[in-house]
Amino acid sequence: MNPEFATELIKATIFQAITLSAPILIIGIVVGLVISMFQAVTSIQEQTLTFAPKALAIVLLVMLLLPWMLRTTIEFSTAVIEKMPQMVH
Repeated sequence: MNPEFATELIKATIFQAITLSAPILIIGIVVGLVISMFQAVTSIQEQTLTFAPKALAIVLLVMLLLPWMLRTTIEFSTAVIEKMPQMVH
């Protein structure tokens, strides 16, 4: 395996990880920001108030995006497995 191939494989792997995790992180940040603004406006400082809506939003998003996440993961894995003969040389 030459350095260019290894670099390209690592770059593709990192991009795949970012692509799959970005929607989950974004929804967590957005829901957290909305709940924080609500807490600031109402002066409610309950720590558990932020956990339940974030967890619910993330679970719903994962259920919604699971087919896409599985499809892209399978496609990426298939592409890596198909490139394995090139990795040996």
